[in-house]
Amino acid sequence: MPRFSVTPVTHWVLVPPSHRPPEALLTTLVASRGRSDRLTHTEHLPARRARHSAWPDSIRPEIRAAALELGVERPWAHQAEAMNLARAGRTVVLATGTASGKSLGYLAPVLSELLDGTEAPNGRGSTALYLAPTKALAADQRRRATELAPPRVRAALYDGDTPAQEREWVRQYASYVLTNPDMLHRGILPAHSRWASFLKALHYVVIDECHTYRGVFGSHVAQVLRRLRRLCRRYGSEPVFLLASATAADPAAAAERLTGLPAVAVTEDASPRGPLVFALWEPPLTEYVGENGAPVRRTATAEAAYLLTDLVADGTRTVAFVRSRRAAELVALQAQDNLDATLANRVAAYRGGYLAEERRALERDLHSGRLLGLASTSALELGVDVSGLDAVLLAGYPGTRASLWQQAGRAGREGQGALAVLIARDDPLDTYLVHHPEALFERPVEATVLDPDNPHVLAPHLCAAAAELPLGPEDRDLFGPASDQLLPVLEQRGLLRRRSDGCWYWTRRERAADAVDLRGSGGNPVQIVEVSTGRLLGTVDAAAAHTTVHTGAVHLHRGRTYLVRELDLETSVALVESANPSYTTAARDTTAISVLSTDRSVAWGAGRLSFGSVEVVNQVVGFLRKRISTGEILGETKLDLPPRTLRTRAVWWSVTEEQLLDATIPFDQLPGAAHAAEHASIGLLPLFATCDRWDIGGVSVPLHPDTRLPTVFVYDGHPGGAGFAEHGFRRAVEWLTATRDAIAACECDRGCPSCVQSPKCGNGNDPLDKAGAVRLLTVLLAGAPRE
Repeated sequence: MPRFSVTPVTHWVLVPPSHRPPEALLTTLVASRGRSDRLTHTEHLPARRARHSAWPDSIRPEIRAAALELGVERPWAHQAEAMNLARAGRTVVLATGTASGKSLGYLAPVLSELLDGTEAPNGRGSTALYLAPTKALAADQRRRATELAPPRVRAALYDGDTPAQEREWVRQYASYVLTNPDMLHRGILPAHSRWASFLKALHYVVIDECHTYRGVFGSHVAQVLRRLRRLCRRYGSEPVFLLASATAADPAAAAERLTGLPAVAVTEDASPRGPLVFALWEPPLTEYVGENGAPVRRTATAEAAYLLTDLVADGTRTVAFVRSRRAAELVALQAQDNLDATLANRVAAYRGGYLAEERRALERDLHSGRLLGLASTSALELGVDVSGLDAVLLAGYPGTRASLWQQAGRAGREGQGALAVLIARDDPLDTYLVHHPEALFERPVEATVLDPDNPHVLAPHLCAAAAELPLGPEDRDLFGPASDQLLPVLEQRGLLRRRSDGCWYWTRRERAADAVDLRGSGGNPVQIVEVSTGRLLGTVDAAAAHTTVHTGAVHLHRGRTYLVRELDLETSVALVESANPSYTTAARDTTAISVLSTDRSVAWGAGRLSFGSVEVVNQVVGFLRKRISTGEILGETKLDLPPRTLRTRAVWWSVTEEQLLDATIPFDQLPGAAHAAEHASIGLLPLFATCDRWDIGGVSVPLHPDTRLPTVFVYDGHPGGAGFAEHGFRRAVEWLTATRDAIAACECDRGCPSCVQSPKCGNGNDPLDKAGAVRLLTVLLAGAPRE
């Protein structure tokens, strides 16, 4: 029996690559191994014909000629519209579907401007800056730029992998610099005097995949862009911002929040598209039981591994998107075990945390076609050009409809028909979606949620800006009125000082930018080191270290399994040793919450819905060992880790004793009912806000000391809040109604991972009362506003 499988597996041999119709691929998957009952819905999206436009006169003939050599005779209508707006100096956001040629839409005007600049005496009369959320995307975009522009347009990467000896050349000579927000924040803006000639000539700033800048990360990036605009003013430039986004609700408003500038949206997609068959797939129940005897479905990762095996064996180029680094390793490893040795070498994992040379090698193999199957985290969701893919597997709902369509759109980029399969996790939201396809296919994508005025975000950026150049009254239009309240507070803390010229100055010796945690990771990343060799395997974010690389945790890297011998929080190092356990691990924690302030509160009959600031104290207290692929609990181990405190934003609802009587919930059953409602509401909030359940947390209390009532909290998992809880407050009626309906519709008897059990519950999913949660939510919603 191959490792990680639960049934005997056929070992496949290599067959020639095929471009079979997606309907035929799906029929094969359904017919194989008795899977006919797992397909819950099939959506057929028709092909779309292209609409072309003439090249704008402002695009240089060299660019047109290069595009023609690449097979582009004329641009699509939306590309030409974006080119005209960009050359006219408008901030534009190109928000069209995957594989709709957004890159050409912004590259043509940018490279035309840079070619104009090469005619200046110094050869760099104009410069452009490109920002991508990942290094892989920046590397891919550099390749595209060099295909379109003559060599005199000098395009260069500038990120953490750029050798020190090359960085000075980039600063002095590159006209098109491709980087990421982290490097702009830490490496370019604090050293702006060394970048003076580049910033003085800066004409365009490209922000690719801008829909990924949401929540706290998006709020940080918004402030980084304001700091960039401020320094450009200092050097006499006013760059034009060009943004590319997946299809999103109100992209112009999102672009304006991100850049601080009025934006025009181009949203009508004129690109051709092959037919897409989108299947919704629910893994079967197993004979195993989980916590408290609940039925357990086969995991989405195990199911994805089997489907990936069949598709690779069929010669179908496939990417399986998974939700975590560990899952990427598991899916690739299981598919390799299931396949003949010749094909096993054509399957790999791709995720963050790999070393730079490892990532580059995988990207080359994917582009060349040597890799036939890839298990990837969302690192490949973004615009990395992966031509020739015929199928995409999504092991779990990726958190937003925008991401769903981004991932599904990775296949069929050459106009052929494509297959996408969403494999439901044992999770309330996934279960709801595969049985309510209208929630995916008949609703618009979400609005991007970010809050640049979040004081936890704005304050450190004010310090960073003051360290770059003293802050004056003229900067208020960039940082907004919220800065007026924060500047005196920062002075009281001894971080800034106001001098007689009316400007604010940074007072410390250390770099202010180093105090800004751009991605909200909670501190320095933890290095994962192999004990026997001292080799650095990778890193993990500090915020995730307590739950993922605690002592005793199982860690996967490049198909090899390790056990964490020790997590040293002082040195930020996790020491691991090679191992081959028959289980995975899942952390358990405890959480306490207190209300700091209530911003808004609405009566829901006798109950009440509120939104405000809270303090959350969380502590990892142990971990469970679970059998691989089944979820069966094998045991529990205690841990002694320090608590972590988070001040954030939350939405909460309370009910009265009379309402509990109306719902026939005795007080001894209340903890289970509230706990179950909390879990399910966390699971369903991503349907209404651009988040997933790992961005948010929750606490249920039978009698909370601040509200003095039974209360359920759902909070943002980021300091200062990320906007998700506020979105829940605004859409609470829809959100909690869907939550109640999802619990009631689940086929289990007492509660399972598909309705009220949570994979990150710190209490072992005990107590839970499924029927009580339905009654509790029903009596709450009975008093909800009817508007």
